[in-house]
Amino acid sequence: MHFSQLKSADSSDGREWRPSSFRRVEPATNARSLYFSLLRTEQFADAQERQTVHFQAREFLHRHLLGLRDEAIDLPADAAAIADWIHASTTAVGLLYRDYIAERQDGAERRYFKTKSHAIHFLTAIAPTKLVDGAWLYGLTAHWNDPRLRPLIRIYLEELGDGDPALNHVLLYQKLLAEQGTEINYFNASELHAEHLSPGHFLQGALQLALAHHADEFFPEVIGFNLGYEQLPLHLLITAYELRELGIDPYYFKLHVTIDNSHSGHAYKALEGLLNALPDGADAARKFMQRVRRGYALNHLGVGSLDIIESFDLHRALVQVLVEKSRVGQYLHADYCRVAGRTVTDWLRDPKHMPQFLQALEDDGWIKRGQAAEQSRFWSLLNGDKAKMFGVFTAIEQQLIRDWIEGGKCGVTQGDPRFRERNVGPRHMESPSDASGDLYRLRKTLAASRDRVSSMQQLRPWLSPTRHHTAAGLFATRTFVELMG
Repeated sequence: MHFSQLKSADSSDGREWRPSSFRRVEPATNARSLYFSLLRTEQFADAQERQTVHFQAREFLHRHLLGLRDEAIDLPADAAAIADWIHASTTAVGLLYRDYIAERQDGAERRYFKTKSHAIHFLTAIAPTKLVDGAWLYGLTAHWNDPRLRPLIRIYLEELGDGDPALNHVLLYQKLLAEQGTEINYFNASELHAEHLSPGHFLQGALQLALAHHADEFFPEVIGFNLGYEQLPLHLLITAYELRELGIDPYYFKLHVTIDNSHSGHAYKALEGLLNALPDGADAARKFMQRVRRGYALNHLGVGSLDIIESFDLHRALVQVLVEKSRVGQYLHADYCRVAGRTVTDWLRDPKHMPQFLQALEDDGWIKRGQAAEQSRFWSLLNGDKAKMFGVFTAIEQQLIRDWIEGGKCGVTQGDPRFRERNVGPRHMESPSDASGDLYRLRKTLAASRDRVSSMQQLRPWLSPTRHHTAAGLFATRTFVELMG
C-alpha cells in the first residue's frame, strides 16, 4: 500500500475498518491471550492460524477504539496546535519534577518505591509492555522508501538500537531484569508463565503488537499512539531517580528521557511524522485528526505505571510467596522444628495460616522487625552457601523478605554501604548467539538478493517485535539502516 492509500483511510467512526470475515472469527479471550498469540504468530506453520490471530488483533483494536470518548481526549484536534501542546506539557512536567527534587532535598521520602522489592515488583509488572517497546511502528517499515514516513521509521529503528545490542531496548530491559535476579522471556513462553499478572497488565503490549500487524489499516491511529507514547511523563523521571537511590541501574529509563526529547528526539520526530502524513483539505485533515486522537488515547488504557506502583503491598506480597512455598514445603520439614508450639509442617499445611505464621516467627524471636535482616535467625536459614534453606527463595523473594524484616527503614540508599554507584550509559553487550542458524541463513539469502529492494524485503521480517533482538534481528537491523541510507 502506498502512502497516498494510507492517507485515504479517513473514516472517523471506525465502521469501515471491519471486514465481513471478522464476524466468523471468535474474538481473543483477553489481552493476555492475544498478547501471547501475537508473540507466537511467526512460529505458526498454519497460515490460517496466523490469519485468525491477525483478525482477532484487528477486532481487538476496533473494540477498544470504539470504546473511547472523544471529549475525554486532551490532544488538540488541530494539528497546528500540537507543537505548543507538547511544549506546554514538557514544561509542566519539568516544573513538577523540579518540585519533586526540592522535596527530596528537604528530606521527603521516596514518592514511588518504599523498598527495593517494591521497585522490582514494578519492573516485572511492566515487563509485558517494555518487552515490545516500539512495536506499534513496525508495520511502517514496509514503506522504508517513502521519505515522508522516514521520521517514524527512524524512531522504530532507534528503539531497536540501530542493531547495536547495547542500545536495543528489549535487550536492555531483559538485562535490567536479569540484574535483579529474574529473567522474563515471554517470546518463548506460554500464557501460563504469566498468570500472576492480570490481563490488564498486557493490554498496552497487546495494543502495540496489534498495531504492528495492522499499521496500514490503522495508520492514523499508529501516528496518534506514537505521538502520545513519545511524550515525557513525570513518572519516568521519578522512576529513574528512585531506582538509582535503590542501587538499581536506571539507564533504561534515563535513555528514554534523553531519546524522547521534544527538541530533536522522538517527540519531535513523532510530530514531524504527523505533519508529513496530514492529508490536504480541511475535511480530510479533520477526519484524519479524529482518528489520530483516538490512537493517542489508546496510550491510557490498561494497568498503568502508577496503578502498579500504588497497588503494591509488601506484607501481602510476602504472604503470597509463603503461600506458594507452602504447597511443597509442608512435606519437607522435620517435626522437631517448632514455632509458637506448632511444627512448621503444621503451619504450612493450611495456606490461610501464613499471616499468623509470620507473626509467630516474630513473636518467637526468629525475626527481629525493624533491624538489619542479618540480625534475624530466620534470615540466616536462607542466606549463605551452608544455609539450611539455601536456594528455597529466589533473589527477588529474598529481597522481599529483607525489606519486610527491615520495615523499609534499612533499605539501600546512597548513604548505605550496600549502595553501589553504577556508571550509566552505553556499555558493551554481546550479541545473542545464533543457536538456530537464522543469521547464517539470512546472510546466505541476502547474498543471493538481486537488488536493494529485494534485500529490504528479506530483512524486514527480522525487524519484527519478536525477532529484532535476536542475533539475526540485530544484523538485519544494522543492514536495513545501512541500505535505507
